[in-house]
Amino acid sequence: MFRPFAITLFAVAACGLVPVAARADSASETVTAMTHANLAAAASDINGVHMHLHHALNCIVGPNGNGFDGKELNPCANAGRGAIPDTTDAAKKKSLEAAADKLRAGIAATDLKTAHQIATEAGAMLKGK
Repeated sequence: MFRPFAITLFAVAACGLVPVAARADSASETVTAMTHANLAAAASDINGVHMHLHHALNCIVGPNGNGFDGKELNPCANAGRGAIPDTTDAAKKKSLEAAADKLRAGIAATDLKTAHQIATEAGAMLKGK
């Protein structure tokens, strides 16, 4: 039996044209944010730390979230709306909010050693979330 609707949905999904909300994946957004927090912790200068912390924060809060910077890369743009908005678990959401606060503190830090420490702490907070 020919099912054009089902075939169309399959073709759309296979081409990556599924709406972002249908593909939302808080876990992968969190892993990507953790990766960027760890990259920030290893950056050689304060600009590199800030850049990767922005990337991590963009993944966590999403385009409508507190601290999202559209001038910075959002490595999670195709993964969902941000780990916080894509999370339904209240405890996880609270933990992600705490990590976002930590990331914002790292972005505000002007001392490289302090920013590295905050980035390391943020990466640890995101591990296993």
